[in-house]
Amino acid sequence: MDRRAFLQTRKKKISSPDVSSFKVSRTTSGLTPYAGTFGTNEIIHLLKRTMFGAVKADVDYFKTKTLSQAVNELLTVPSTPAPPVKNYANSVTAGDPDQAIASGSTWVNTNTTDGGVDSQRVSSFKSWWTGLMINQNRSILEKLVLFWHNHFSTETNNIGRAIWSYQNNEILRKNAVGNFKQFVKDITLDTGMLRYLNGYLNTNTAPDENYGREMQELFTVGKGIDNGSPPYSESDVKAAAKVLTGWTINNATNVSFFTFAKHDITNKQFSSFYNNTIITGRSGAAGANELDDLITMIFATNETAMFLCRKIYRWFVYYDIDATTEANVITPLAQIFRSNNYEIKPVLDALLKSEHFFDVLNQGCQIKSPVDANISLCREFGVAFPLASDYINAYYMWDYIRTQSSNMQQNIGDPPNVAGWAPYYQAPQFYEIWINSDTLPKRNQFSDTMANSGFTRNGKNIKIDFIVFAKTMSNPGDPNELINDSINYLFRLPLSLASKNQLKTDILLSGQTQDHYWTDAWLAYIANPNDVTNATIVKNRLRDLYQYFMRLAEYQLA
Repeated sequence: MDRRAFLQTRKKKISSPDVSSFKVSRTTSGLTPYAGTFGTNEIIHLLKRTMFGAVKADVDYFKTKTLSQAVNELLTVPSTPAPPVKNYANSVTAGDPDQAIASGSTWVNTNTTDGGVDSQRVSSFKSWWTGLMINQNRSILEKLVLFWHNHFSTETNNIGRAIWSYQNNEILRKNAVGNFKQFVKDITLDTGMLRYLNGYLNTNTAPDENYGREMQELFTVGKGIDNGSPPYSESDVKAAAKVLTGWTINNATNVSFFTFAKHDITNKQFSSFYNNTIITGRSGAAGANELDDLITMIFATNETAMFLCRKIYRWFVYYDIDATTEANVITPLAQIFRSNNYEIKPVLDALLKSEHFFDVLNQGCQIKSPVDANISLCREFGVAFPLASDYINAYYMWDYIRTQSSNMQQNIGDPPNVAGWAPYYQAPQFYEIWINSDTLPKRNQFSDTMANSGFTRNGKNIKIDFIVFAKTMSNPGDPNELINDSINYLFRLPLSLASKNQLKTDILLSGQTQDHYWTDAWLAYIANPNDVTNATIVKNRLRDLYQYFMRLAEYQLA
């Protein structure tokens, strides 16, 4: 993909491989451990793919680590964070249990009968989640939670209860780098998923095929490269639905449970794709064990490992999987997956430490998703948010960032459908779908807002402080070094020397030709930051420089 050309024209579309043919190899690198330099460039590449943005403090931290140490630390994820809190007004429904929850305390353990309150809880949940992304530690967890949310897609609007959406998110976090077979079982019995795909309605007298279909098509086996024909049959969907009958939700306790009287106790015959497996029907409480048989059968196929590895690849590396990549990367990753009993961490470990991941052709080739673009902006520029203890204002500010991403077509908690967001599966455009005549101007409007007035509510304001950011660079008083360092951290593709010199002259030097016009202004500011006139000059030049940077095509790439 000509990344600059696409972002500048917003018209060019490059085809990716379909099920019948592959293009000429883009790169021949594979899973051989990367043995090259692990310096600033490589660290930034690693962090921009595994976290939201490459914060300079994080880059400096990982400079003290080897590649192996860095990846090991990124794959060590924290425990489940404190849950979202009540940041909304009390229910107006007489006797509603929500009224007993103190402001600032969590609502996740208390039901409400007030639909308006539950809607506010959904907003609370989404704000909380956004805050976790903004304040993430040095781990891959938040990028993975979003990946798994896209993979096991659910929508809060259809789940219908904020508590169940939160429980779904808990499962994504708990299993993010764990065992995928256990993950599939947990998500199958998740209250949110049971509600979203009608699993709670699936009974022996009225089998519902929704989850049985998506479990195979979207969550495990897939439909082959770029959505070809599924290898399983329609009869497999029906048989899986029968296996899954009897699971439902206790609305009072918010837990799933098995009702054997609603379970289909007949034998379930599967097709030749599954080696003509028969899952023996069981009566009573033993019927719940048929789910384990179903998972065992599905994971005995080669396709499940291949399907998951392709999705992981497209999320962390690049969307284009040609024949060489399939052979050199996907196939050996799938073997690692299978040989480790479907543990997720070994797959990520092999990929992130590989020569293929650090291949120059795999750097700067992703168009940032709206969430990645907006969260990364906040993190890389060090936007100061209210403390979490100031939950009212913190949640307001987090929700603003979440809303901006939603306006750009990525609303966390509510992907467009069960397949997730189209840029992660829709051939041939993939990531290019994020950029169009509506969303690109909105990206620029958001960065312009954060560069100028920021967002204000309740007397609190969030905006970029460009002086704070410039001070993190190695030598901000030198206009050449300031521009070079900033480009290194903010972009994944270089700018030409002519472009950099033009930016320096037009913005930092205000049309003058000598570098000291910027150096003198910067040093004067450092010596006396209370000099309003000089401070204004420095702030305006920095604002104009970085605002221009954020409008460039290169800024949209990771």
